[in-house]
Amino acid sequence: MTRLSLVGVTLLTLLVAALGPAQADDPLSLDQLRADRKEAAQRERRIIFNNDGNEPIYLCRDTTPAELLRHRTAPLANTHVDTIFYCTWSSGFGMFTHDTKVGNVFKTKEGLFSKNLIEKMLAAGTDPLKVMADFGKQNEIEIFWSFRMNDTHDAGLSGYGPIMLRANPLKLEHPDWLIGTPKSRPKFGGWSAVDYTRPEIRDLAVSYVEEVCQNYDINGIELDFFRHPVFFKRAAQSGTPCTEEERALMTEMIRRMRKVTEVEGQRRKKPILLSVRVPDSVAYCRDSGLDIENWLGEELIDLMTVSGYFQLRPWEDSVELGKKYDIPVYPSLDESRVRDVGAKKSRMTVEAYRGRALSARSAGMAGLYLFNSFNPHAAIWKELGDPATLAKQDHDYFASIRGVGAAAGGALPHRDYQPLATLNPKAPLSLSPDKSVTVSFYNGVEYQKLNSVTPPQITLRLQFDKEAPENIRVALNEETLKASTSEAGWLEFPVQPGMLKLNENEVIVSLTDKDALVKWTDLQCRVRWNRDK
Repeated sequence: MTRLSLVGVTLLTLLVAALGPAQADDPLSLDQLRADRKEAAQRERRIIFNNDGNEPIYLCRDTTPAELLRHRTAPLANTHVDTIFYCTWSSGFGMFTHDTKVGNVFKTKEGLFSKNLIEKMLAAGTDPLKVMADFGKQNEIEIFWSFRMNDTHDAGLSGYGPIMLRANPLKLEHPDWLIGTPKSRPKFGGWSAVDYTRPEIRDLAVSYVEEVCQNYDINGIELDFFRHPVFFKRAAQSGTPCTEEERALMTEMIRRMRKVTEVEGQRRKKPILLSVRVPDSVAYCRDSGLDIENWLGEELIDLMTVSGYFQLRPWEDSVELGKKYDIPVYPSLDESRVRDVGAKKSRMTVEAYRGRALSARSAGMAGLYLFNSFNPHAAIWKELGDPATLAKQDHDYFASIRGVGAAAGGALPHRDYQPLATLNPKAPLSLSPDKSVTVSFYNGVEYQKLNSVTPPQITLRLQFDKEAPENIRVALNEETLKASTSEAGWLEFPVQPGMLKLNENEVIVSLTDKDALVKWTDLQCRVRWNRDK
Protein backbone atom coordinates (compact mmCIF):
# COMPACT_ATOMS: atom_id res chain seq x y z
CA MET A 1 0.00 0.00 0.00
CA THR A 2 1.39 3.45 -0.93
CA ARG A 3 2.01 6.21 1.58
CA LEU A 4 -0.83 8.19 -0.04
CA SER A 5 -3.18 5.24 0.39
CA LEU A 6 -2.15 4.93 4.03
CA VAL A 7 -2.85 8.60 4.58
CA GLY A 8 -6.28 8.18 2.95
CA VAL A 9 -7.14 5.20 5.11
CA THR A 10 -6.01 7.05 8.22
CA LEU A 11 -8.10 10.11 7.35
CA LEU A 12 -11.12 7.90 6.62
CA THR A 13 -10.65 6.06 9.92
CA LEU A 14 -10.45 9.36 11.80
CA LEU A 15 -13.54 10.64 9.99
CA VAL A 16 -15.56 7.50 10.83
CA ALA A 17 -14.36 7.68 14.42
CA ALA A 18 -15.39 11.31 14.61
CA LEU A 19 -18.80 10.87 13.01
CA GLY A 20 -19.71 7.42 14.30
CA PRO A 21 -20.55 8.23 17.93
CA ALA A 22 -22.41 11.38 16.97
CA GLN A 23 -24.51 9.47 14.47
CA ALA A 24 -25.12 6.70 16.99
CA ASP A 25 -26.35 9.26 19.50
CA ASP A 26 -28.61 11.01 17.02
CA PRO A 27 -32.28 10.32 17.77
CA LEU A 28 -34.42 8.47 15.26
CA SER A 29 -36.23 10.84 12.91
CA LEU A 30 -39.89 11.35 13.74
CA ASP A 31 -40.96 10.13 10.29
CA GLN A 32 -38.98 6.92 10.69
CA LEU A 33 -40.27 6.42 14.23
CA ARG A 34 -43.86 6.74 13.03
CA ALA A 35 -43.26 4.31 10.19
CA ASP A 36 -41.71 1.82 12.60
CA ARG A 37 -44.57 2.35 15.01
CA LYS A 38 -47.14 1.60 12.33
CA GLU A 39 -45.36 -1.61 11.47
CA ALA A 40 -45.09 -2.61 15.13
CA ALA A 41 -48.77 -1.93 15.71
CA GLN A 42 -49.74 -4.36 12.95
CA ARG A 43 -47.67 -7.30 14.21
CA GLU A 44 -49.48 -10.51 15.07
CA ARG A 45 -50.91 -10.74 18.58
CA ARG A 46 -52.77 -14.02 18.81
CA ILE A 47 -53.44 -13.57 22.52
CA ILE A 48 -52.80 -10.61 24.80
CA PHE A 49 -52.51 -11.74 28.41
CA ASN A 50 -53.56 -9.05 30.88
CA ASN A 51 -51.91 -9.53 34.27
CA ASP A 52 -53.13 -7.25 37.04
CA GLY A 53 -49.73 -7.58 38.70
CA ASN A 54 -50.72 -8.54 42.22
CA GLU A 55 -48.25 -11.43 42.60
CA PRO A 56 -45.93 -9.40 44.89
CA ILE A 57 -48.93 -8.47 47.04
CA TYR A 58 -50.56 -11.86 47.49
CA LEU A 59 -48.57 -14.71 45.94
CA CYS A 60 -44.79 -14.32 46.10
CA ARG A 61 -42.93 -16.16 48.86
CA ASP A 62 -39.53 -14.63 48.23
CA THR A 63 -38.06 -11.66 46.38
CA THR A 64 -36.44 -13.39 43.40
CA PRO A 65 -37.39 -12.79 39.76
CA ALA A 66 -38.00 -16.52 39.33
CA GLU A 67 -40.58 -16.47 42.10
CA LEU A 68 -42.37 -13.52 40.49
CA LEU A 69 -42.42 -15.22 37.09
CA ARG A 70 -43.47 -18.69 38.17
CA HIS A 71 -46.99 -17.77 39.25
CA ARG A 72 -48.43 -16.38 36.01
CA THR A 73 -45.71 -15.68 33.48
CA ALA A 74 -43.00 -18.30 32.92
CA PRO A 75 -45.41 -21.02 31.71
CA LEU A 76 -46.66 -18.66 28.96
CA ALA A 77 -43.45 -19.16 26.97
CA ASN A 78 -44.14 -21.20 23.80
CA THR A 79 -47.90 -20.66 23.97
CA HIS A 80 -50.14 -18.48 21.79
CA VAL A 81 -49.50 -15.50 24.08
CA ASP A 82 -47.58 -13.00 21.96
CA THR A 83 -48.08 -10.00 24.27
CA ILE A 84 -48.38 -9.41 28.02
CA PHE A 85 -50.02 -6.28 29.39
CA TYR A 86 -48.59 -6.02 32.89
CA CYS A 87 -50.26 -3.75 35.45
CA THR A 88 -48.07 -2.76 38.35
CA TRP A 89 -51.02 -2.60 40.77
CA SER A 90 -52.58 0.85 39.96
CA SER A 91 -55.24 0.21 42.62
CA GLY A 92 -56.03 3.22 43.14
CA PHE A 93 -54.62 6.11 41.19
CA GLY A 94 -50.96 6.79 41.89
CA MET A 95 -50.14 3.49 43.64
CA PHE A 96 -47.70 1.15 41.90
CA THR A 97 -45.48 -1.88 42.38
CA HIS A 98 -42.62 -0.70 40.17
CA ASP A 99 -39.80 1.56 41.32
CA THR A 100 -41.55 4.90 40.98
CA LYS A 101 -40.36 8.28 42.20
CA VAL A 102 -43.32 10.17 40.72
CA GLY A 103 -46.04 7.97 42.21
CA ASN A 104 -46.15 5.94 45.41
CA VAL A 105 -45.20 2.31 46.01
CA PHE A 106 -48.02 0.20 47.42
CA LYS A 107 -46.12 -1.18 50.41
CA THR A 108 -48.77 -1.53 53.10
CA LYS A 109 -48.85 -4.83 55.00
CA GLU A 110 -52.12 -4.16 56.76
CA GLY A 111 -54.91 -6.72 56.82
CA LEU A 112 -55.16 -9.03 53.83
CA PHE A 113 -52.04 -7.35 52.41
CA SER A 114 -49.90 -8.79 55.22
CA LYS A 115 -47.86 -10.86 52.73
CA ASN A 116 -47.00 -7.84 50.57
CA LEU A 117 -43.34 -8.25 49.56
CA ILE A 118 -42.99 -5.37 47.13
CA GLU A 119 -40.89 -3.15 49.39
CA LYS A 120 -38.44 -6.01 50.01
CA MET A 121 -38.45 -6.96 46.33
CA LEU A 122 -37.50 -3.46 45.20
CA ALA A 123 -34.82 -3.26 47.90
CA ALA A 124 -33.41 -6.56 46.60
CA GLY A 125 -33.31 -5.20 43.05
CA THR A 126 -36.33 -7.16 41.82
CA ASP A 127 -38.46 -4.60 40.02
CA PRO A 128 -41.53 -6.44 38.63
CA LEU A 129 -41.77 -4.30 35.50
CA LYS A 130 -38.10 -4.75 34.68
CA VAL A 131 -38.39 -8.49 35.30
CA MET A 132 -41.31 -8.63 32.86
CA ALA A 133 -39.44 -6.58 30.26
CA ASP A 134 -36.45 -8.94 30.51
CA PHE A 135 -38.70 -12.00 30.26
CA GLY A 136 -40.34 -10.55 27.17
CA LYS A 137 -37.02 -10.01 25.40
CA GLN A 138 -35.82 -13.51 26.28
CA ASN A 139 -39.00 -15.13 24.96
CA GLU A 140 -39.93 -12.80 22.08
CA ILE A 141 -43.08 -11.64 23.86
CA GLU A 142 -44.16 -8.00 23.78
CA ILE A 143 -44.48 -6.32 27.16
CA PHE A 144 -46.80 -3.35 27.69
CA TRP A 145 -47.13 -1.48 30.97
CA SER A 146 -50.84 -1.37 31.84
CA PHE A 147 -51.98 1.77 33.67
CA ARG A 148 -55.46 1.74 35.24
CA MET A 149 -56.71 5.25 34.70
CA ASN A 150 -59.11 5.42 37.65
CA ASP A 151 -59.18 2.23 39.72
CA THR A 152 -61.64 2.59 42.62
CA HIS A 153 -61.13 -0.60 44.60
CA ASP A 154 -60.45 1.76 47.51
CA ALA A 155 -64.02 3.12 47.49
CA GLY A 156 -65.41 0.28 49.57
CA LEU A 157 -66.34 1.14 53.15
CA SER A 158 -65.35 -2.29 54.44
CA GLY A 159 -62.89 -5.06 53.57
CA TYR A 160 -59.82 -3.93 51.68
CA GLY A 161 -61.30 -0.57 50.60
CA PRO A 162 -60.32 1.48 53.70
CA ILE A 163 -56.92 -0.22 53.87
CA MET A 164 -56.13 0.68 50.27
CA LEU A 165 -57.27 4.23 50.85
CA ARG A 166 -55.08 4.59 53.95
CA ALA A 167 -52.13 3.45 51.84
CA ASN A 168 -52.67 6.16 49.22
CA PRO A 169 -50.98 9.48 50.19
CA LEU A 170 -52.32 11.27 47.12
CA LYS A 171 -55.97 10.65 47.97
CA LEU A 172 -55.49 11.27 51.68
CA GLU A 173 -53.69 14.57 51.14
CA HIS A 174 -55.97 15.84 48.36
CA PRO A 175 -59.56 14.76 49.01
CA ASP A 176 -60.67 17.69 46.85
CA TRP A 177 -59.16 15.90 43.85
CA LEU A 178 -61.74 13.11 44.18
CA ILE A 179 -65.25 13.00 42.73
CA GLY A 180 -66.94 12.46 46.10
CA THR A 181 -66.62 11.41 49.73
CA PRO A 182 -67.87 8.38 51.68
CA LYS A 183 -70.80 10.48 52.88
CA SER A 184 -71.39 12.34 49.63
CA ARG A 185 -71.33 9.74 46.90
CA PRO A 186 -71.79 10.59 43.22
CA LYS A 187 -74.78 9.37 41.24
CA PHE A 188 -72.49 7.05 39.30
CA GLY A 189 -68.95 5.81 39.85
CA GLY A 190 -66.92 5.04 42.94
CA TRP A 191 -66.57 8.08 45.21
CA SER A 192 -62.77 7.65 45.43
CA ALA A 193 -62.23 8.15 41.68
CA VAL A 194 -59.94 11.04 40.85
CA ASP A 195 -61.35 13.99 38.92
CA TYR A 196 -59.65 14.51 35.56
CA THR A 197 -60.93 18.07 35.53
CA ARG A 198 -58.04 18.74 37.88
CA PRO A 199 -54.86 19.69 35.96
CA GLU A 200 -52.83 18.08 38.75
CA ILE A 201 -54.37 14.70 37.98
CA ARG A 202 -53.77 14.98 34.25
CA ASP A 203 -50.19 16.15 34.86
CA LEU A 204 -49.54 13.19 37.17
CA ALA A 205 -50.99 10.73 34.68
CA VAL A 206 -48.66 12.05 31.98
CA SER A 207 -45.72 11.95 34.40
CA TYR A 208 -46.44 8.32 35.33
CA VAL A 209 -46.33 7.39 31.67
CA GLU A 210 -43.18 9.43 31.07
CA GLU A 211 -41.34 7.83 33.99
CA VAL A 212 -42.09 4.32 32.73
CA CYS A 213 -41.08 5.22 29.17
CA GLN A 214 -37.78 6.64 30.41
CA ASN A 215 -36.87 3.83 32.81
CA TYR A 216 -38.19 0.57 31.34
CA ASP A 217 -37.51 -1.18 28.04
CA ILE A 218 -41.15 -1.91 27.31
CA ASN A 219 -42.89 -2.16 23.94
CA GLY A 220 -45.90 -0.07 24.81
CA ILE A 221 -48.27 1.54 27.28
CA GLU A 222 -51.87 0.47 27.87
CA LEU A 223 -54.25 3.10 29.23
CA ASP A 224 -56.98 1.03 30.83
CA PHE A 225 -60.08 3.21 30.89
CA PHE A 226 -62.32 0.28 31.84
CA ARG A 227 -60.91 0.12 35.40
CA HIS A 228 -63.02 2.05 36.22
CA PRO A 229 -64.86 4.14 33.58
CA VAL A 230 -65.68 7.35 35.47
CA PHE A 231 -63.45 10.40 35.12
CA PHE A 232 -65.19 13.73 35.75
CA LYS A 233 -66.70 14.98 39.01
CA ARG A 234 -69.42 17.14 37.49
CA ALA A 235 -70.78 14.35 35.30
CA ALA A 236 -70.58 11.74 38.07
CA GLN A 237 -72.36 13.92 40.61
CA SER A 238 -75.04 15.22 38.25
CA GLY A 239 -75.62 11.85 36.63
CA THR A 240 -75.37 13.44 33.16
CA PRO A 241 -73.11 12.69 30.19
CA CYS A 242 -69.75 14.43 29.87
CA THR A 243 -69.44 17.69 27.95
CA GLU A 244 -67.29 18.63 24.99
CA GLU A 245 -65.06 20.61 27.35
CA GLU A 246 -64.48 17.55 29.52
CA ARG A 247 -63.73 15.37 26.51
CA ALA A 248 -61.27 18.00 25.28
CA LEU A 249 -59.34 17.85 28.56
CA MET A 250 -58.94 14.08 28.24
CA THR A 251 -57.94 14.31 24.58
CA GLU A 252 -55.28 16.92 25.34
CA MET A 253 -53.86 14.59 27.98
CA ILE A 254 -53.67 11.76 25.44
CA ARG A 255 -51.86 14.10 23.03
CA ARG A 256 -49.27 14.79 25.71
CA MET A 257 -48.83 11.08 26.37
CA ARG A 258 -48.36 10.44 22.67
CA LYS A 259 -45.70 13.16 22.62
CA VAL A 260 -43.92 11.47 25.53
CA THR A 261 -43.87 8.12 23.70
CA GLU A 262 -42.50 9.80 20.59
CA VAL A 263 -39.73 11.70 22.41
CA GLU A 264 -38.63 8.60 24.29
CA GLY A 265 -39.08 6.41 21.22
CA GLN A 266 -36.80 8.67 19.19
CA ARG A 267 -34.23 8.59 21.97
CA ARG A 268 -34.20 4.79 22.25
CA LYS A 269 -34.60 4.37 18.46
CA LYS A 270 -37.66 2.15 18.63
CA PRO A 271 -41.34 2.98 19.02
CA ILE A 272 -43.36 2.83 22.21
CA LEU A 273 -46.91 1.93 21.26
CA LEU A 274 -49.96 3.45 22.92
CA SER A 275 -53.00 1.23 23.49
CA VAL A 276 -56.35 1.93 25.15
CA ARG A 277 -58.99 -0.30 26.69
CA VAL A 278 -62.42 1.30 26.38
CA PRO A 279 -66.12 0.40 26.21
CA ASP A 280 -67.23 -0.91 22.81
CA SER A 281 -69.52 1.97 21.90
CA VAL A 282 -68.38 5.28 20.46
CA ALA A 283 -71.47 7.00 21.91
CA TYR A 284 -70.99 5.54 25.37
CA CYS A 285 -67.31 6.46 25.34
CA ARG A 286 -68.12 10.03 24.35
CA ASP A 287 -70.69 10.37 27.11
CA SER A 288 -68.12 8.96 29.56
CA GLY A 289 -65.58 11.59 28.50
CA LEU A 290 -63.57 9.53 26.00
CA ASP A 291 -63.57 10.92 22.46
CA ILE A 292 -62.09 7.81 20.92
CA GLU A 293 -62.92 8.73 17.30
CA ASN A 294 -60.96 11.92 17.75
CA TRP A 295 -58.04 9.95 19.22
CA LEU A 296 -58.13 7.60 16.25
CA GLY A 297 -58.47 10.43 13.74
CA GLU A 298 -55.45 12.23 15.20
CA GLU A 299 -53.46 8.95 15.26
CA LEU A 300 -52.94 9.27 19.00
CA ILE A 301 -53.29 5.53 19.67
CA ASP A 302 -51.96 2.41 17.97
CA LEU A 303 -54.11 -0.42 19.34
CA MET A 304 -57.55 -0.59 20.87
CA THR A 305 -59.11 -3.16 23.17
CA VAL A 306 -62.87 -2.98 23.59
CA SER A 307 -65.36 -4.19 26.17
CA GLY A 308 -64.95 -5.52 29.69
CA TYR A 309 -67.57 -6.64 32.18
CA PHE A 310 -70.25 -5.62 29.73
CA GLN A 311 -70.44 -5.78 25.94
CA LEU A 312 -72.61 -3.20 24.23
CA ARG A 313 -72.46 -3.91 20.52
CA PRO A 314 -71.54 -6.72 18.08
CA TRP A 315 -67.81 -7.15 17.55
CA GLU A 316 -68.21 -6.16 13.90
CA ASP A 317 -68.93 -2.56 14.92
CA SER A 318 -65.57 -2.21 16.68
CA VAL A 319 -63.78 -3.98 13.83
CA GLU A 320 -65.23 -1.49 11.33
CA LEU A 321 -64.10 1.40 13.52
CA GLY A 322 -60.58 0.00 13.55
CA LYS A 323 -60.57 -0.51 9.79
CA LYS A 324 -61.70 3.08 9.27
CA TYR A 325 -58.57 4.32 11.02
CA ASP A 326 -56.27 1.39 10.19
CA ILE A 327 -55.57 0.17 13.72
CA PRO A 328 -55.95 -3.35 15.11
CA VAL A 329 -58.79 -4.00 17.55
CA TYR A 330 -58.96 -6.72 20.20
CA PRO A 331 -61.96 -7.95 22.25
CA SER A 332 -61.55 -8.04 26.03
CA LEU A 333 -62.88 -11.49 26.92
CA ASP A 334 -63.51 -10.90 30.62
CA GLU A 335 -64.91 -13.68 32.77
CA SER A 336 -68.67 -14.12 32.94
CA ARG A 337 -70.39 -12.20 35.72
CA VAL A 338 -73.91 -13.54 35.30
CA ARG A 339 -75.32 -14.18 38.75
CA ASP A 340 -76.91 -17.59 38.13
CA VAL A 341 -74.43 -20.21 39.33
CA GLY A 342 -75.18 -22.83 36.68
CA ALA A 343 -75.25 -20.32 33.84
CA LYS A 344 -71.96 -18.81 34.93
CA LYS A 345 -70.30 -22.21 35.20
CA SER A 346 -71.34 -23.16 31.66
CA ARG A 347 -69.91 -19.86 30.36
CA MET A 348 -66.51 -20.36 31.96
CA THR A 349 -65.64 -23.69 30.31
CA VAL A 350 -62.92 -24.24 27.73
CA GLU A 351 -65.67 -24.89 25.18
CA ALA A 352 -67.24 -21.51 25.90
CA TYR A 353 -63.90 -19.71 25.53
CA ARG A 354 -63.33 -21.48 22.22
CA GLY A 355 -66.72 -20.28 20.99
CA ARG A 356 -65.98 -16.72 22.12
CA ALA A 357 -62.63 -16.80 20.35
CA LEU A 358 -64.15 -18.11 17.12
CA SER A 359 -66.93 -15.51 17.15
CA ALA A 360 -64.50 -12.65 17.74
CA ARG A 361 -62.02 -13.74 15.09
CA SER A 362 -64.71 -14.38 12.46
CA ALA A 363 -65.95 -10.83 13.09
CA GLY A 364 -62.49 -9.58 12.08
CA MET A 365 -60.77 -9.03 15.41
CA ALA A 366 -56.97 -8.89 15.10
CA GLY A 367 -56.51 -11.30 17.99
CA LEU A 368 -57.78 -11.86 21.52
CA TYR A 369 -57.31 -10.10 24.86
CA LEU A 370 -58.04 -12.02 28.05
CA PHE A 371 -58.70 -10.26 31.34
CA ASN A 372 -58.81 -11.89 34.78
CA SER A 373 -57.63 -15.25 33.38
CA PHE A 374 -54.53 -15.99 35.40
CA ASN A 375 -53.89 -19.73 35.26
CA PRO A 376 -50.87 -19.94 32.93
CA HIS A 377 -51.22 -23.72 32.71
CA ALA A 378 -54.77 -23.58 31.29
CA ALA A 379 -55.35 -25.14 27.88
CA ILE A 380 -56.71 -21.90 26.44
CA TRP A 381 -53.24 -20.32 26.09
CA LYS A 382 -52.20 -23.06 23.66
CA GLU A 383 -55.52 -23.19 21.77
CA LEU A 384 -57.32 -19.89 21.39
CA GLY A 385 -54.81 -18.28 19.06
CA ASP A 386 -55.48 -20.72 16.19
CA PRO A 387 -59.04 -20.38 14.78
CA ALA A 388 -58.50 -23.12 12.19
CA THR A 389 -57.75 -25.65 14.92
CA LEU A 390 -60.51 -24.38 17.19
CA ALA A 391 -63.09 -24.86 14.43
CA LYS A 392 -62.64 -28.65 14.72
CA GLN A 393 -62.71 -28.73 18.51
CA ASP A 394 -65.81 -28.83 20.68
CA HIS A 395 -67.12 -25.35 21.38
CA ASP A 396 -70.17 -23.48 22.65
CA TYR A 397 -71.90 -20.25 21.72
CA PHE A 398 -74.28 -18.27 23.95
CA ALA A 399 -76.62 -15.41 23.19
CA SER A 400 -74.81 -13.57 25.98
CA ILE A 401 -71.72 -14.43 28.00
CA ARG A 402 -71.81 -11.44 30.33
CA GLY A 403 -75.51 -10.68 30.53
CA VAL A 404 -76.48 -7.09 31.27
CA GLY A 405 -73.12 -6.61 32.97
CA ALA A 406 -71.83 -3.86 35.20
CA ALA A 407 -68.60 -1.94 35.56
CA ALA A 408 -67.05 -2.72 38.91
CA GLY A 409 -67.24 0.40 41.03
CA GLY A 410 -70.06 1.86 38.96
CA ALA A 411 -70.15 3.93 35.78
CA LEU A 412 -72.47 5.88 33.54
CA PRO A 413 -75.54 3.63 33.08
CA HIS A 414 -75.08 1.67 29.87
CA ARG A 415 -78.37 -0.11 29.14
CA ASP A 416 -79.54 2.56 26.67
CA TYR A 417 -76.37 1.91 24.64
CA GLN A 418 -76.76 -1.90 24.64
CA PRO A 419 -78.81 -3.36 21.77
CA LEU A 420 -76.87 -6.62 22.06
CA ALA A 421 -78.68 -9.61 23.60
CA THR A 422 -78.28 -10.02 27.37
CA LEU A 423 -80.27 -13.25 27.74
CA ASN A 424 -79.43 -15.33 30.82
CA PRO A 425 -81.44 -16.70 33.78
CA LYS A 426 -81.18 -13.38 35.61
CA ALA A 427 -82.33 -11.39 32.56
CA PRO A 428 -85.07 -13.56 31.01
CA LEU A 429 -87.41 -12.63 28.18
CA SER A 430 -91.18 -13.00 28.59
CA LEU A 431 -93.00 -14.99 25.93
CA SER A 432 -96.66 -14.52 25.17
CA PRO A 433 -98.92 -15.78 22.36
CA ASP A 434 -99.41 -12.36 20.82
CA LYS A 435 -95.78 -11.70 19.89
CA SER A 436 -92.59 -13.50 18.91
CA VAL A 437 -89.23 -12.82 20.52
CA THR A 438 -85.96 -12.72 18.56
CA VAL A 439 -82.48 -13.26 20.02
CA SER A 440 -79.20 -13.52 18.12
CA PHE A 441 -76.06 -15.53 18.78
CA TYR A 442 -72.82 -15.28 16.84
CA ASN A 443 -71.24 -18.26 15.09
CA GLY A 444 -67.59 -18.25 14.07
CA VAL A 445 -67.30 -21.17 11.61
CA GLU A 446 -68.64 -22.12 8.18
CA TYR A 447 -68.88 -25.80 9.07
CA GLN A 448 -70.03 -26.99 5.65
CA LYS A 449 -66.75 -25.68 4.18
CA LEU A 450 -64.50 -27.59 6.57
CA ASN A 451 -62.56 -30.47 5.10
CA SER A 452 -64.01 -33.09 7.41
CA VAL A 453 -65.32 -36.57 6.69
CA THR A 454 -67.78 -36.42 9.60
CA PRO A 455 -69.60 -33.15 10.28
CA PRO A 456 -70.02 -31.95 13.86
CA GLN A 457 -73.17 -32.52 15.87
CA ILE A 458 -74.74 -29.09 16.43
CA THR A 459 -77.50 -28.62 18.98
CA LEU A 460 -79.43 -25.45 19.70
CA ARG A 461 -80.50 -25.51 23.36
CA LEU A 462 -83.15 -23.20 24.79
CA GLN A 463 -83.92 -22.94 28.50
CA PHE A 464 -87.17 -21.79 30.08
CA ASP A 465 -88.23 -20.89 33.61
CA LYS A 466 -90.45 -23.94 34.02
CA GLU A 467 -90.90 -27.31 32.38
CA ALA A 468 -90.04 -26.91 28.71
CA PRO A 469 -93.20 -25.74 26.90
CA GLU A 470 -94.73 -28.04 24.33
CA ASN A 471 -96.72 -25.47 22.39
CA ILE A 472 -93.81 -23.50 21.08
CA ARG A 473 -92.45 -22.58 17.67
CA VAL A 474 -88.71 -22.06 17.17
CA ALA A 475 -87.05 -20.86 13.97
CA LEU A 476 -83.33 -20.49 13.26
CA ASN A 477 -82.67 -17.95 10.50
CA GLU A 478 -86.34 -18.30 9.49
CA GLU A 479 -86.10 -22.10 9.24
CA THR A 480 -88.43 -23.93 11.64
CA LEU A 481 -86.76 -26.40 14.01
CA LYS A 482 -88.19 -29.49 15.67
CA ALA A 483 -87.30 -30.30 19.26
CA SER A 484 -85.72 -33.69 19.93
CA THR A 485 -85.28 -33.87 23.71
CA SER A 486 -85.94 -31.81 26.77
CA GLU A 487 -84.67 -31.83 30.35
CA ALA A 488 -84.75 -29.50 33.35
CA GLY A 489 -86.41 -26.71 31.44
CA TRP A 490 -84.25 -27.13 28.31
CA LEU A 491 -85.43 -27.88 24.78
CA GLU A 492 -82.86 -29.24 22.33
CA PHE A 493 -83.01 -28.83 18.57
CA PRO A 494 -80.67 -30.60 16.14
CA VAL A 495 -79.14 -28.19 13.64
CA GLN A 496 -77.58 -29.04 10.29
CA PRO A 497 -74.23 -27.26 9.70
CA GLY A 498 -75.53 -25.48 6.61
CA MET A 499 -78.32 -23.87 8.61
CA LEU A 500 -75.89 -21.64 10.49
CA LYS A 501 -74.70 -18.34 9.07
CA LEU A 502 -71.27 -16.94 9.71
CA ASN A 503 -71.54 -14.33 12.48
CA GLU A 504 -75.13 -13.34 13.38
CA ASN A 505 -77.81 -16.03 13.64
CA GLU A 506 -81.40 -15.17 14.62
CA VAL A 507 -83.52 -17.41 16.79
CA ILE A 508 -87.23 -16.56 16.78
CA VAL A 509 -89.44 -18.05 19.50
CA SER A 510 -93.23 -17.82 19.71
CA LEU A 511 -95.99 -19.59 21.63
CA THR A 512 -98.91 -21.36 19.99
CA ASP A 513 -100.92 -21.80 23.18
CA LYS A 514 -102.99 -18.67 23.79
CA ASP A 515 -103.04 -19.28 27.56
CA ALA A 516 -99.31 -19.88 28.00
CA LEU A 517 -96.99 -17.51 29.82
CA VAL A 518 -93.34 -18.52 29.77
CA LYS A 519 -90.00 -16.89 30.41
CA TRP A 520 -87.11 -17.69 28.08
CA THR A 521 -84.00 -17.83 30.27
CA ASP A 522 -81.05 -18.97 28.17
CA LEU A 523 -79.67 -19.94 24.75
CA GLN A 524 -76.71 -22.17 24.02
CA CYS A 525 -75.52 -23.52 20.68
CA ARG A 526 -73.40 -26.59 21.32
CA VAL A 527 -70.96 -27.90 18.70
CA ARG A 528 -69.49 -31.35 19.29
CA TRP A 529 -67.05 -33.22 17.13
CA ASN A 530 -66.93 -36.19 19.44
CA ARG A 531 -70.52 -37.47 19.45
CA ASP A 532 -70.01 -39.19 22.80
CA LYS A 533 -69.78 -35.79 24.53
